[in-house]
Parts: sequence; structure tokens; C-alpha cells
Amino acid sequence: MVIKTDELPAAAPADSAREPSSQAGGKGRPGAAELPSVMLLNGDCPESLKKEEGAAEPPRENGLNETEPGEETTGQEVIVIQDTGFSVKILAPGIEPFSLQVSPQEMVQEIHQVLMDREDTCHRTCFSLHLDGNMLDHFSELRSVEGLQEGSVLRVVEDSGKRKKGLEMDPIDCTPPEYILPGSRERPLCPLQPQNRDWKPLQCLKVLTMSGWNPPPGNRRMHGDLMYLFVITAEDRQVSITASTRGFYLNQSTAYHFNPKPASPRFLSHSLVELLNQISPTFKKNFAALQKKRVQRHPFERIATPFQVYSWTAPQAEHAMDCVRAEDAYTSRLGYEEHIPGQTRDWNEELQTTRELPRKNLPERLLRERAIFKVHSDFTAAATRGAMAVIDGNVMAINPSEETKMQMFIWNNIFFSLGFDVRDHYKDFGGDVAAYVAPTNDLNGVRTYNAVDVEGLYTLGTVVVDYRGYRVTAQSIIPGILERDQEQSVIYGSIDFGKTVVSHPRYLELLERTSRPLKILRHRVLNDRDEEVELCSSVECKGIIGNDGRHYILDLLRTFPPDLNFLPVPGEALPEECARAGFPRAHRHRLCCLRQELVDAFVEHRYLLFMKLAALQLMQQKASKMESPTSLENGDAPSSESKPEDPPAPEAGGEEEGGSASGLAKVKELAETIASDDGTADPRSREVIRNACKAVGSISSTAFDVRFNPDIFSPGVRFPESCQEEVRDQKQLLKDAAAFLLSCQIPGLVKDFTDHAVLPMDGATLAEVMRQRGINMRYLGKVLDLVMRSPARDQLDHIYKIGIGELITRSAKHIFKTYLQGVELSGLSAAISHFLNCFLSSYPNPVAHLPADELISKKRNRRRRNRPPGAADNTAWAVMTPQELWKNICQEAKNYFDFSLECETVDQAVETYGLQKITLLREISLKTGIQILLKEYSFDSRHKPAFTEEDVLNIFPVVKHVNPKASDAFHFFQSGQAKVQQGFLKEGCELINEALNLFNNVYGAMHVEICACLRLLARLHYIMGDYAEALSNQQKAVLMSERVMGIEHPNTIQEYMHLALYCFASSQLSTALSLLYRARYLTLLVFGEDHPEMALLDNNIGLVLHGVMEYDLSLRFLENALAVSTKYHGPKSLKVALSHHLVARVYESKAEFRSALQHEKEGYTIYKTQLGEDHEKTKESSEYLKCLTQQAVALQRTMNEIYRNGSSANIPPLKFTAPSMASVLEQLNVINGILFIPLSQKDLENLKAEVARRQQLQEASRNRDKAEEPMATEPEPMGASEDAGAQPPVAKDPSSPNLQG
Repeated sequence: MVIKTDELPAAAPADSAREPSSQAGGKGRPGAAELPSVMLLNGDCPESLKKEEGAAEPPRENGLNETEPGEETTGQEVIVIQDTGFSVKILAPGIEPFSLQVSPQEMVQEIHQVLMDREDTCHRTCFSLHLDGNMLDHFSELRSVEGLQEGSVLRVVEDSGKRKKGLEMDPIDCTPPEYILPGSRERPLCPLQPQNRDWKPLQCLKVLTMSGWNPPPGNRRMHGDLMYLFVITAEDRQVSITASTRGFYLNQSTAYHFNPKPASPRFLSHSLVELLNQISPTFKKNFAALQKKRVQRHPFERIATPFQVYSWTAPQAEHAMDCVRAEDAYTSRLGYEEHIPGQTRDWNEELQTTRELPRKNLPERLLRERAIFKVHSDFTAAATRGAMAVIDGNVMAINPSEETKMQMFIWNNIFFSLGFDVRDHYKDFGGDVAAYVAPTNDLNGVRTYNAVDVEGLYTLGTVVVDYRGYRVTAQSIIPGILERDQEQSVIYGSIDFGKTVVSHPRYLELLERTSRPLKILRHRVLNDRDEEVELCSSVECKGIIGNDGRHYILDLLRTFPPDLNFLPVPGEALPEECARAGFPRAHRHRLCCLRQELVDAFVEHRYLLFMKLAALQLMQQKASKMESPTSLENGDAPSSESKPEDPPAPEAGGEEEGGSASGLAKVKELAETIASDDGTADPRSREVIRNACKAVGSISSTAFDVRFNPDIFSPGVRFPESCQEEVRDQKQLLKDAAAFLLSCQIPGLVKDFTDHAVLPMDGATLAEVMRQRGINMRYLGKVLDLVMRSPARDQLDHIYKIGIGELITRSAKHIFKTYLQGVELSGLSAAISHFLNCFLSSYPNPVAHLPADELISKKRNRRRRNRPPGAADNTAWAVMTPQELWKNICQEAKNYFDFSLECETVDQAVETYGLQKITLLREISLKTGIQILLKEYSFDSRHKPAFTEEDVLNIFPVVKHVNPKASDAFHFFQSGQAKVQQGFLKEGCELINEALNLFNNVYGAMHVEICACLRLLARLHYIMGDYAEALSNQQKAVLMSERVMGIEHPNTIQEYMHLALYCFASSQLSTALSLLYRARYLTLLVFGEDHPEMALLDNNIGLVLHGVMEYDLSLRFLENALAVSTKYHGPKSLKVALSHHLVARVYESKAEFRSALQHEKEGYTIYKTQLGEDHEKTKESSEYLKCLTQQAVALQRTMNEIYRNGSSANIPPLKFTAPSMASVLEQLNVINGILFIPLSQKDLENLKAEVARRQQLQEASRNRDKAEEPMATEPEPMGASEDAGAQPPVAKDPSSPNLQG
């Protein structure tokens, strides 16, 4: 991969590399119009650019010895790969020379590719590169080319980019638009995608298309004719062009007469662009302007994203005639792809071969991960197109005689099936509903097994696409599976849910390797002949050996254990916590599984419990030994019987906290000794471990090992008599896990919400937070119940609103899905707009517009009259009313989420729960793939419906797929974060830069994780005082977030806020304000005003306005921030004290000292009660109060003087200080969580000495551990890494200030 100085490499799938139109949602930046001053990247300075594009450096040889991924957190062992790149100069005809960053491992061909991708050289396709007059071989590596070095000049020989710096904006008016001000009720939609009204597309040609005279006849082929083009220039001249092996020239053919002879002027051109330049002056002028314009855009605005992101709104676009686009659409759309020999990709072979690539060292792993990621993103794009073609009826079924629900399809080597219960497969599990969720469960299974990445075990490429109310599963095809019957091919697992079960030693061996990380228990089941069969997965998991000899597993829908809260089993009672919460509840299908995150959290919880129990018993043994050495015979400490759910506190042994900690250390040592089984542990200690293992449900009695049997409670699965005890223990473990979700995870989540440790802003971020803690969305009703009953109910108001909105839109989505299935293609926009009217419009009785009848022929009309109305007319959707829809939504919320909504119309819902219609529209559109026209909708009008069918522009697929990870890059990133948290900023920065390189290698230029990397880098550069670098990295992060997350995603809003801070620090005040206003507008649209994040935003805006002396405006925002902070953090919180102080400062600047004093006193009182008299904050506040009092007194004196002596009084002018930029920036840093601690040289020396001393101690203890270390068998619990926070937070070298916060 070669890096250009003005463009990052496009790591895009070939078919998505063309910029999607605005319809496809690949929008450019909305902020681009407002932010010219931030475009610092366009500077024409190779040096700085070299630094910038370091982001996308190539994979480099790593001559140093490798470390294991796990060791990298210790910092000293981390290898930073040395940069070996150099730059060469390229001379191409007709453009200025430019330099190019290359790497010795690359081939000459890759430079060719770059020149073909660059705008100013892309029309040259047939050329070679010469160095000192010698032609370079395409396939030779650059390091093997003699004389090629830093600064060499490569000449482009045909065989037969400057940029301007962005200028700082003129000072702008700081007044925000009315709808952004605090308290505004208006939520306009148009500013979401700002349109440049004067923009006109540059037209270079009217028509460019393949001529009707193609293909060339035989005699012309022998003259070298390759094809003919037909062109109408902007001047309306019609010409016919021959493309031949010698170049392009005009021929004498017309529309009706074929004459291949050259026309005059007889000009043979090497490139088509040069020929068009000759014949059309308009083309010459406009094409040059177009290229210049494209080059000026940031590469991140043009590079395709690896996975398509759709926008739920789009502006009205002119539909222009474009013959090339038309040809493109039909060659790929109608399934021609299968008929072009050699064109289709064997997806399965590609997916599996990339997994087989070697992975011994870093360069190999990078290559492998890049290949896996590339094939996955290509496969996802192809599967999505195929699924849409299937639902739109453009693909023939492989079983056309069966009814539509049962049809299956093959297109482009991908197998498609619909989410319906074919042949009563899921009869016992809930029929069609189960068949609908099975694909997503299966996808989660595939994701999990891919992440474990066991050599020799293969999964299918799987993509689940929801489109037009249907769920389509796309899978790669196992070689040979279509030729034989499924019964013959399955050699492991069961095809009938456990009646006939088979096993295979090779599969058991492969799955055994996954069982530890996935916590799956190897177990035995009975088949229909009552024989015992051993499995290491659920029975539905099938093993098939393909014709390629690979071992595939498929149908992984029950990889994880069942969720008993939603699976009532006769005769089985759940623990008390579950019963109290009203469980078990019957769900609509029996495929409810616990999430992997929950299983991991539960095992983690059990491990801590195991340690505590064992520590307690050891202490009791110790205590009893002291009393009478013989009293405790078998070590059966009373606690061994104690139930795992209520562990005795470790202090019960009469020891202090320290004692329990040392006890835990002893247990760890003991557990390891026993597990290594060298016979050194005494029997009593073994007894202690055995009791603890038994109490926590471990499957081994010598070490902690909790695993689940996924087949427990599975209908139709029987277990042998000999396993009854194991089965009983497993049932108990599942019940405990179900109780753990209700008694630990959900309360833990609500506690995090209350502490504002997580701040979701919309439905998607709420769902993500829940899933990270292993809580399925079906528990949303329970989470909301707990929020309502929480003592801090007011501080959870935002969560309650987001939760209710999510509940309503998810229920509406379930109804919409079945609603859409009854709509034929011609009525789609009418049906969707009718649904949206019923859902969101206040108009009481919207009428559906049926597809226009004027097209129906006379004959058919006559027949229609005799038919009873509505008979199989596919218009059942048209009779839906708002009352009926909202009744169904409330019913769905009750049935699915067990939550009672109290609203009969949308207006009631908005009133009762404080929701916004625009937010509900965004949520439902994102969930169902609707794209609507960007315009203002009058939801509240009672005279006309809000939506017409013209407002529905499109319906997109909602795609779920596997996200392959860049593991090495991620380890570097985590190590870097750890270093930063310990205060070693420089090292952290190097590690994160390295991570960025590796991420770029694997993902290409655009990815969510690269975005996080850039954000952290920007923050580090900012803290270390390099504002320009911070600005450049953060700007990339903003651009990337807009492209890969969406222009109004909460993540993008965060990125805007960071960028605004760095702009302010770089004195770009107007830009900083524009960015903050944009962030506020998006927050209002996505959630509304009443969100804790809004306090931070408003504080930022208020401070910047204070800095530019807009005091009244500033107060509006700061006072709103104060109100929001008081609500969400409580009136006594330190955040509120800071807010009071900020308001007081503005009042001081306005010389309104009474108000200033009042606010500062409030702040002082909070500091005093929370931190005490002697705290530095309290003292600062007290000083400021004195200062304010003095100013107030001085002002009063002056006023009295004026009253006494009239205007002739001799008064010294009053000093009203406008705030300095430095003081504003300091406050901005504080509210954004960045604190700089001034350290004297002496402090630094002391700290350095302390750090060195600690490192020596660490080294010594590490060496000692290595010497003593027995075979450790236990995973360390997450919180137990021994030295995470031990380093003092200090910057390692004196130049870099320190980070706390």
C-alpha cells in the first residue's frame, strides 16, 4: 500500500468504491460549509503531510523479537516497529511533480495503482515508470530496484497536485439561530444536512455511452478496434469515438451509418480525456475545474467506508440522465453476475483461505487480519445487494414450485433463505417467531467462534438482512452440500433437535479447544436408540465436512445457555429474586439465550466468590489451629454449606481488611499449587478448595472452572441416567445465572446510570450499554421499572425518556414488520407514509392513498366491479387507524417488554413521557431503514397529515454482520491507554500512534476503532501542548465519525465538542462556536434539552461566548447548564458549585455584583460542606468572594459620588475586566476533564526518583515471581491485574504537563 501526500489509500470494496449518491446516505460532511477554517490538512507541506499520513503506514518488517499479545500491558516489553519508508518524486506529463511516501516491501505495481487512483493522473491507464531512463518491472519490489532511494525521481512514460491552505474565516456574528437557544421548542430538520443552495454541478459532457455499433465486427477487430463510444459534448456536437489498441480517435459513424474510418481532425490521443479536451472547450475547462475541486476535499470525505452507512434523511435530488449509471445498474442488478464466467467470487473459499493464512509473527498476523477484514466487508456488501434483489423479486428461486415463504435462492455464490418456519422445523420453539430470531442467534454464535479463532474449525460467512419487513439470511455455501442430502452430510450434532444425534472424534477435539473460552461443558445426551452420544456444543450445532475437507460447524443458534427467566419449565422453580420480579414469563419463542457478556460476568462474579469463601475457610482453620490444634478434623468449615448467593463477608473471621486481602493471595497460591497437582498441598487445604469449588458450582473439584451445558431445558433432548447429578447442578447454575442478571447486572446498570458513569443519548447507545453488561433488550421493561422505583428517580429522567422512546419504537417496529409484508411494491411509499402518519401525526384520521387507479385497463375495470372489495387485494394495510396502531403498540409493549404504557395517541405519549416526535421519527427510521425527504414536517397539525407518499424516498436494508477485529492493534491501543492512565504520556502517545498504524493496515483508512484512536491521540497532543497536531487528528476523527457512525450519532456529537475545544485553543473562536452550536442542535434533535450532557455543552458554549464578550447570550447558556446540573447531579454536587462560579464570573464582567456574589456564595457553601474549610477549592472561592465584595463596594462608592456631585464628579474609571482567553481556556479544560498540575523542577525530580524506585521494586518482585511461579491455571479476574494503578499519575519528562481527570 502506497501513501499519497494528498490522499489516503482507499480501503474500499471495489463495488462500493464509487461515491454513493446522497440517496445512499454516503453524505459528505454537513459541517463542511461552515468550517473552512479547520481545513488545516490541505496545507501544501510534504513534511507535515508525512506526519499526517503516518496514519496509514504500510505493514513493516519487524526484525525485533516478538512478544506475546498478553505481555504488552507492562510497557517495557512493547516493541515499536521502526519506520523504514522513504519518499520519491513523480513526474507525470501535464501536471506538477509531486512526492509520494513508499515502503521498500511494496511493488512497483502499487505506485501504478496510486497514479490510477489520483484525480489528476487517473485518466492515464497505460504507462510505465522509468528511473534514470530504465523502465521498472511491474512486479519487482522497490528494495530490489537499483539506485532507488529517498528523493529519487520516477518519470511516467506513456507506452503506446497543489492545495491551498484553508483561510481563517472572517469574524462572524456569534448569535446562534433561534432554534438552538435554551428553552426553544422548535426542532427543525433541515439544518441536519445543510444544503448549499447556489451549488450547481459542473457538466462536462451531455452524454457518454457505449455506441450501438458495438462490438466491433471481425475485420475491424483485426485493425485493433476494441470498442466504440458515443459522445454528445456540452456544445451539442455528436461524435463517435473508436477505442483501439493504439489510442482513441474520432470515426465517421453516425447514428444510422457505420463508418469506422478516422474523421477529421485526425488526432490520435493516448487518453480519452485528451481527445475530449481537443474536441470540446467546455469539457476542457469544466473537467479541470472538477478535478481541482475534488482534490481540495479531504480524502476522508471521498474514501468509501468498509460497511455502508445509510442516512435516514436525504435532500431532494435532481435525477439527471446518466447512461453510464444506467448500464452499471443493470449489468449488476439482474443477476447477470452468475452468467459471466470467471467473474463470480467463490465466497466460501475466500473466507476460509484467509483464515488459514499463517499468524506466527506480527507482519503475518497483519496480513491475515487485513485479508479477513477485506473479504468480510466485500461479502457483506454482496450479501446485502443479493438480499435486496431476492426480496425485490429479481432472483429466481432454486425451488420455484414451492410457496414463496419456503423458497430459497442462490445468487453470486451466496445462499439466501427467508426467516419463516419452513417444514415446521421450529414447531416446538415458537414457529415463525423462532425462525425470525434464529438467524441473529446463529450470527452471534458465528461471531463468537470466529473470535476464538481455533485452527481447523470453520464457520460459514453469515449476514442477516432485514429489508421491507422480511428477514433474509445470507450464507456462504459449503462445497458439495448442494449435491447431497443433509442427513448424509451431518456427521456431528442433530438435524431434528435431538432425536437422532451423532458425534465425531475430530469435532469433539476441535470444539474442546473452544469450550474453555466459551464456558461450554462437554456432556453426553441420549439419541433415539437410547445410546449415549458425547457432544461439546448444543445438539442443534451441526458438523459437516465439505468437499474441500474442511470441518464446518453451522446452526450455532444455541451456543449460549438458555435464559430461564423467559423459559417456564413445568416443575422447576426459579430462585426468589426471579419470582419476586415476576419471572419466569412465557416469551413468544423458546430460543431466549443469555448473552456472552452475561456468562462472562457471571463466571467472573463466581470466581471472586470462590476466592472469598476459600479465604474465609483458611482463616477459620488458622483461628481454630490456634485454639486447639486437633479440633478441626476434616476441614468442614461451616461456610462450605453457605449458599453462593449470600457469601459471608471476609471480615467474619475477625480479621481486618488487610487480613482478607492476604487471605485471598494465599488462596490464589493454594489454588495454583493444587491445580498443578504436585502433591505438595496438605489434605486440609485441598478440602478448602474442594468445598469452595462445590459451593460455586465448579465442574472440577481441584480448580475453579465454571461451564454451562447449552442443552439443559432444551425440548426433545434427553440425558443418560449416569449424568443426573451433573444435570441437576447445571440446572441450578442456570437458575443462579438468571437470578444474577436480575439481582446484580440490572441494579448495577441502574447504579451506573445514577452515577453518570455511562451517558446514553439515544436508543442505540442505550441498547449498547445494556448489551455490554449482558442484559438482553427484552429486559428493557424491567430496567425501566427499576429506574422508576429508584430513590434517585429525578437524576434518571433522561434514561427513563430514552427507555420509553426505545420501548415505543421497538414495539412499533415489530408491528411495522408484519404490516409491510402485506404491501406490494407499487404501494410501498403510500403504505410507509400512512404508517408514519398513524404513528406520529396529530391528524385524527389519515386516509391511505392506494396506488393510482388511472393506469388500470378498461377490461380489468369491468372485472373488478364484480369482485367483493378487499378480496386478496393486498391493501389490508390501508385500513389502519392511529387509534388501532397505538392500541397495538401498548399491547406489544405489555406482551414483549412487560411494561404498561399509558397513552392512546402519539400526543398523549409525548405529553406523558416528555418525548419529541422528531426523535421518535429518527428512531423508527433507523430501526426499519426508512429514508425520508429532508424538509420541515408539521406533526402537530390537526388539519392535514404530516407525511405524503412523496416524502418517503427509499427503504434501506438493516444489516447485521460479523466485525473482524485487529487484535495486535487493539493490544497496542490498550497498552497505550494504560500508559496514559499511569501518566506516561509520551510512551502512551507512541503506543497509540503505533496502534493507529496497525489499525490502518488492517481496516484501511475508515473504521470506528481508528476514530477512537484519533480522538485519543488528539487529546494527548492537546495535553502535551501541540494544538495544531491535536486539531489535525481531531478533525480526522470528526470526518470519520460522520462517515462511519452517521452525521447525528451521539459519538459524532462528542467529536464536535472535542474539536471545538482544540479550535478555541488555536484561537479559531468563530469555528469553535459553529461546532458547539452544531453539537447542541444535534443533541436537541437526537434527545432534547433535558440531558446531563447538555450541561457540559452549554457550559462550553457559555464560556466561549464569555470569552468573546457576549455576556447576555453567555448567561442564557450558563444558567441553563446550572439548572440541568442541579437536576441531574443534585444541588450539593461539585459540578453545580463549578456552574455557580462560571455564572458568577459572567455577572462580574457585566458589573452586576449582587447576582455574582449570590452565585459565588452558593458555590462556596457547596465547597465548604463537601470538601471542608481547608481545601484549596474552598479557599479559592473565598478569595473570589472577597474580591467581588471589594468591587461591589467600589462601584457603590462611585455611584454615590455621582449622585452627590452630578456628572461633573471627578471619578477614576472603573476597571471592568474582560476575561482573558487564557482564563477562559483554563475553565474550558476544567469542565472537559483536563487538569494541568503545575510542578516545580524539584517536584519533578522527586517524582522521577519515586517512579524509578517503584519500577525497581516491580522488577525485583517480577523476577521473584518468575522464579517461584508454578503452572498457573486460573484466568485472573478483570480487576485483579496487580499493578494497574500503582504508578503515580505523572508525566515522565519535564516538558509534558500532567493529566488527571
